[in-house]
Amino acid sequence: MMAREIVLGDIVVDCRDAKKLRDFYAELLGWAKLDVYGLPALKSGNGTVFLFGQEEDYVPPVWPEEPGKQQKQLHFDFEVPDVPAAVRKAEALGAVKAKSQFGGDNWTTMLDPAGHPFCLCAEG
Repeated sequence: MMAREIVLGDIVVDCRDAKKLRDFYAELLGWAKLDVYGLPALKSGNGTVFLFGQEEDYVPPVWPEEPGKQQKQLHFDFEVPDVPAAVRKAEALGAVKAKSQFGGDNWTTMLDPAGHPFCLCAEG
């Protein structure tokens, strides 16, 4: 008997204001808003689900990393057809461009309203 493959169910994004962050990503990505397990969530057309966990003691990460500061645990890379247009859209929705950039024309690092870094990447 073959062992069952492990399947990624959901990705949980912790933050201080779960509904606000869910609404930001809903507008940025165009994903469907829903509730899963009583948490604000989003679902993409291909089935990827983000859950947004409300954490009162949430501390935004510092990017790039600095010794002694809250470190990022992960970040998202979103492929987009037009990086500058996606950056403008993200900024209009409340994201900010990270002060340090390392992607040249290939990607731009942004910080979402809760401080999580994410990259808007040229489709490759």
